[in-house]
This record gives sequence, structure tokens and C-alpha cells, in this order.
Amino acid sequence: MKPLVIFLCLASPLLAQDSLKSSLVFHASFDSSLNADFSKGSKDCVIKKGKDFVPCVPNDDVKLAAGGKFGGCVHFPKKGVTRPQFNGMNVLGYNDKSWSATVSVWLRLTPDEDLEPGYCDPVQITGDDVKKGYIFLEFSKDETPRFFRYAVRPLFHIWNPTNVQWADIPFEKRPMVQVAKPPFTRDTWTHVVFTLSNVNNKAGKSSGSLFLNGKLQGRIENWDLSFGWDPASVALVLGASYVGHQDDLAVFDRALTDAEVERLFKMEGGVTSLR
Repeated sequence: MKPLVIFLCLASPLLAQDSLKSSLVFHASFDSSLNADFSKGSKDCVIKKGKDFVPCVPNDDVKLAAGGKFGGCVHFPKKGVTRPQFNGMNVLGYNDKSWSATVSVWLRLTPDEDLEPGYCDPVQITGDDVKKGYIFLEFSKDETPRFFRYAVRPLFHIWNPTNVQWADIPFEKRPMVQVAKPPFTRDTWTHVVFTLSNVNNKAGKSSGSLFLNGKLQGRIENWDLSFGWDPASVALVLGASYVGHQDDLAVFDRALTDAEVERLFKMEGGVTSLR
């Protein structure tokens, strides 16, 4: 092998690492706090109390626990009312022109045994009104085994012009990726990544992708992904009706490639190694 080829082979992993590092905008390891370890916006983990936001502290609904994928983790021991969230424009980078992002998180649960009846959203991205847009990971409520879904619901009239219930819309007509037999179990950690590309970009094709353990599960394509959120209201929300563990929550300011997602899944030490 020629020296130049050897150099390129050695440099490639370093370049890939640098590319991920430069795109990282938020990371919460949950090793010792609910607050983020790194953020280009606010690090504060908060909950809504009336019209105000107050610090989220460990309680009966949300606890810090040992035995995470990388160090500590956050544990939701029951279906509670506490929904930790991270607010601020720079946490997710949402804008009304062209928004792309990637969210990465590790989950540990056995859905059919751990979750209580009803929908469960371990991760949501919300704004000032769900009819202006709503993004979520979801465990379904009626199927056994439960389906796992990634949904990107744009302005209400786009995805639901006839004003019917989400559950009444045929699967193939919803803006989502659905996995019928996801690999979740309380005995092992599962890596979940979802991406967003060109949201609100009238000149480009919008899309969203779901990955489990580094492998693409499907893409949301051929939808007008136009949102109407007030950028100041956008938040990353955890644990809606969720029972289980979460770890190593991270946000990147662009849609990672398939190869980058696989690299992130295999990364020793998790996202901390990028900081």
C-alpha cells in the first residue's frame, strides 16, 4: 500500500470524529445531574409549573440511576406527571427557513411488560401548539407487541385535512416510520436516532429518518414538512408516560448520514468522547 493511501485510511476515522464533534450542540450524560453537560444553548433541565419553568430535580417520577449505557442514566420508574425538558433556540436550532437536526438517545425497557396502558412518547420535540407541528418517538397503545414509531407531524391541515384521530388514520397515510418488532429489552440498551432534513425549506425536499442500533429503519419522505412554531417555544421533552431508562441524550445541528449514525452507535464511551 502506498504511503498516501495509508495516511488517508488512518485519517478517515479522525475526520469523521471531527465532523461529528463540530456538529454536536447538546449532550446530557445523566451521570450526576439531570442538567446537560454541554449545550450551545441552555443546560438547564426544567419542568413546566403553571406558566413558568422551574428546575427539574430527581423525584418519585424521575430519578438518576447507576447502570447506564455510559456511566449513570435517568430512570422513569412509573408513569408519572414529570416531563423533564430542555428549552431554548440553540438546543435544537429550530428556524422557519430550513431546519435540519439529529437526536440520539439510548433506551432500556421491555415495552409490553414495563409500559402502562396508552401511548408512550419517550422523546418529543414540541412548540407552542401541537397543531403547528409535533415530533415524537412513540410506543403504540393497542398492539401486542407494541409498535415503535417515529412521527413528524407538520401543520395540522397538512397531515390531517379531514380532522380524524391519529389512531384512525391508516398507518401508510401517517407521516411516520413504524417498526413492528423493535429490539427493546430491559436487559440491554437500544440506540435510537432520528434525523430531520430541510424542515420548512420550500425549495428542498424535507425528510426524517429513524435508526435503531445503527441501522436505518425507514424514512419519512414525500411530505410537506412545514411547521408554524414560535422558535422561542421549541423544547426537547422526555418521558411522556414512559417507564424505563434513558441515557446519553445528544443533539446535532444537521442530519447525520447513515454511516455517521452507525459510527455513533459503535462509539466507545458514547457522546462524551466527542466533547
